[in-house]
Amino acid sequence: MKKTTASQSAFFNPRLLIGLFMVLAGVFLALVGFGAFSAQAQQKPHIITNSTDPLVPNGFDCSQISALGIDRQENMRAGAIMIACGQAQGGSASSFSELIQQLLPAPLAFGATDFNLITGAETSPDITQSETFSWTNPDNPNQIVVAYNDSRGRFASPINISGASVSTDGGNTFVRLTRTTGQSPFANTLGDPVALFNKPSQTWFAIFLDVGCGGQGVGGYKSTNPSDPNSWTHFCVHTASFDDRESGWADNNTSSPHFGNMYVSWNDFNRGAGLFVRFSTDNGLTWNERQLTNGNPFIRDVQITGDLATGDVYVAGMNEGGGGFPHNDSNLFFRSTDGGNTWTRTFTGPSFPGPGVTTCPNTYFACMFTDTGGYWRHEGWGEPAAFNHVVSYVYAAHGSGSDPGDVSYIRSTDSGVTFSAPLKLNTDTTTRPQWQPNLSVSPAGTLFAMWYDARGSASCQKGNPAVPCYQMWGRKSTDNGVTWLADMAFSDVVTPLPGQPDPGIIGEYAGDYDYGSALATDHLSAWADGRVSIAGQSQQDAFFDQEPAGAGGIPCGDLVSFRARCQHLSQGDKLQAKLTLTDTSHSGEQVTITVDGNPNSVTINGNEAKLQIRNEPLGQHTVELTDPAGCFAPVITTCN
Repeated sequence: MKKTTASQSAFFNPRLLIGLFMVLAGVFLALVGFGAFSAQAQQKPHIITNSTDPLVPNGFDCSQISALGIDRQENMRAGAIMIACGQAQGGSASSFSELIQQLLPAPLAFGATDFNLITGAETSPDITQSETFSWTNPDNPNQIVVAYNDSRGRFASPINISGASVSTDGGNTFVRLTRTTGQSPFANTLGDPVALFNKPSQTWFAIFLDVGCGGQGVGGYKSTNPSDPNSWTHFCVHTASFDDRESGWADNNTSSPHFGNMYVSWNDFNRGAGLFVRFSTDNGLTWNERQLTNGNPFIRDVQITGDLATGDVYVAGMNEGGGGFPHNDSNLFFRSTDGGNTWTRTFTGPSFPGPGVTTCPNTYFACMFTDTGGYWRHEGWGEPAAFNHVVSYVYAAHGSGSDPGDVSYIRSTDSGVTFSAPLKLNTDTTTRPQWQPNLSVSPAGTLFAMWYDARGSASCQKGNPAVPCYQMWGRKSTDNGVTWLADMAFSDVVTPLPGQPDPGIIGEYAGDYDYGSALATDHLSAWADGRVSIAGQSQQDAFFDQEPAGAGGIPCGDLVSFRARCQHLSQGDKLQAKLTLTDTSHSGEQVTITVDGNPNSVTINGNEAKLQIRNEPLGQHTVELTDPAGCFAPVITTCN
C-alpha cells in the first residue's frame, strides 16, 4: 500500500504558485471583460506568455484550440493548455464534514486479492494515477508490467507523467518503478500508456506520448530487465507535435505468419486528426506507417488488437458524433491481414446513444457524473479482442431512461465484417451507471470483460471517502463469446469515487481507458480505484487483479451447481463441498476444489464430485471450484 505524507499546499510551492497566479489572473481578466467561460471569452485571442507550466508552450495562441483539435484530445498536455487558456479547470481538493472510510466488502467472485500498484511515498496534490495498460511476458508469466498515467512528475524537470509497476511473482506483489530522482524511468513523456513485450528480442516496450519525439509524438522506453528502473532506454515510434490516444499490440504467437510484429495506432491532430497505424517488423528498430482515416469525420482511435491464432490485426474506432452530451456514437473496425501493410475498413456500425449524464467542463466530452460541473469523461470507448477469426468488442452505451450507461458486447464470426446485435453484459435492474469496459481473450478462447459498476451504491460523491460508489465487475465466456457466465464482482470492495486534486490536470479526468490482456493461464486487468485516501480525500490509484483464463477440460455449461457447508459433529466439524453436473459423461474425470487456497483433486462419480474434510478449524473458510475455473463464485462457509 502507498505511504501517505502530509499534504503540500500549492500555495507553498513556488512553481505552482506562479503558474496558478498567472492562470487565475488570466481568468480574472476574462471575467472582468466578458464573463467566465462565455463564448466571447473563449473566442477572444489570447497568447500564452511566461508560462511556468512545462506542458504549456510560450507563444501558444488560445484562439487556435478548436482549429488544432486541442479540445478533442485526451492527453494531459491538451488539458493543461485548456486550463491555461481559461477553457477548463484544474483539479482541486474537496473538504468533507465526515471523513470515515466506508468500504463495503462484497463476496469474492471473479479474481483474487486486489493489489495497489502505487507503492512508495506520495506527496499531495500530485497523486493522480489512472488509465492502465496490462501485459505479461509469455515466456515468463511471473513477469507482469502495468503502465499508467502518473502525475507525481507533473512539475518535474524534465516533465514525467508516465509510470509503470512491475511484478516478478505472477501478480502477487508489484513495485512502482522509481529512479533515485524520485521519478519513473520515463522522463519527458506525457502519459497515454502502452506496455508490450516483444518475444523475439525478449524486450519490453513502454510507449507514451513523448516530448522527445517531436514535442508530442509517440515513443517511450525499452528494457530487457523491466524491474531495473535504470535499464530503460529511449526510442521513438512517430515524431510529431500533436499525437493523441495511442494504443499498441505485439504478435507473440510463434505460429503466426507475422510473429514478432508490433503495432501502434493513434490520432494525429497535426494531420487533421486522422487515424494512423505504424508497424515494426524488426523488433522495434524501424516503424512503417499507414493511414486509416483522414479525420473527416473524426474517428477516435479506441484500441488496437490482434488475432491470437491468425495474426490478423484489428483497430476499433469510434465516430463520436461531435461529442458532448447527449451525443450518438457508432463503432468502426479496420483490419489488416498482411502484417499491417494494407488495411480495410470492414465495419461501420449503427448509431447508438453514448453514455453520460452531463456535458463535461470541456464541452466536447460527456461526463458520467455531475460532480463539480461534470466528472469522469467517457464517450463509450471499450476494447476489442480476436481469436480464430472471431472478433469481440465491448463498449458502453446509454441505458434506457435515466440509466447513464450499460456495457454492450458485439461479436463477429467473419473477421470483423458483420457483427451480432448488442448483448448487455451487466444484468442489474438498477439505473446506476456501468462504464469504461475492457476485454481480453486467451489462447484457450476464453473471454473476460471488466467494467466500472455503481450498482452497489445509491449515490456517489467525488473525492469523499465516506461515500462508497463503484466496484469492478466482470463477465466471462468459456466458448469465445457464444455464451456467457453470470456477471459477478471482480474487485474486492465498493470504492469511493476518487477525486482529482492535482491542479495541473483537468478536473474531469479519471482515466480514459484500461487495456486488458491474457495468456493461457490468466486474464489481466487494472483500473482506477479510490479506496486509499490522502489528506482526507479519496484519490485515484491504479489497482490490479487477474482472473484464471483456462476453461478446464469440462465446459461450465456441463455444470449445474456448486455448494459448500460446514457440518457440526460431536467428533469435530466436517467441511463438505459438492459439485453437480448435468449428466454422467464426465464420470471418472477430475476437478479441483480449493479450500482457503489449498487445492484438492476430486474424482467425479456419476454426475457428482464430493469433497469432505474432517476436523476443519473453526472460523470462516473460502471454498472454490478452481478447475474448471470461473464457473461459480467462491462459497464462504463458517465452522462454529
